[in-house]
Amino acid sequence: MSNISRFRRERAKQLRSNDTGPEQVLWRALKNIPVYGSHFRRQVPIGPYVADFACLKARLIIELDGGHHSQDDIAIKDEHRTRWLESEGYRVVRFWNAELTENMNGVLDTIYAALYGSPQSEALALPTPPRPDGRPSPSRGG
Repeated sequence: MSNISRFRRERAKQLRSNDTGPEQVLWRALKNIPVYGSHFRRQVPIGPYVADFACLKARLIIELDGGHHSQDDIAIKDEHRTRWLESEGYRVVRFWNAELTENMNGVLDTIYAALYGSPQSEALALPTPPRPDGRPSPSRGG
């Protein structure tokens, strides 16, 4: 394992042990969403980034943003991050922390729809979506 990979894994482990209140709330709530044939992980190293939450089989990433993400410099970094992840075949869904307390049902409906197509769709085993270029997953060192 390279030093960079080791650093990313250690950083993810550190983030998991120091998660924020909103991350804890969403982590508990994600357990209510049926994800047949897979699961959500938290603080997942993917390429040069650590995603807040990911369902790797569905290639779905969920990011939680606090108020500081509205600052121009951070918003630009978030946009670059999202573009890179999307270029790797991931779908990125972002929520403001406040949305969790103001509209948790709407957040969970949005995540469910991202997994299954709509909030009314039946939850079935998740197919593995193809990567755009067939390369191995960056979360596995590719």
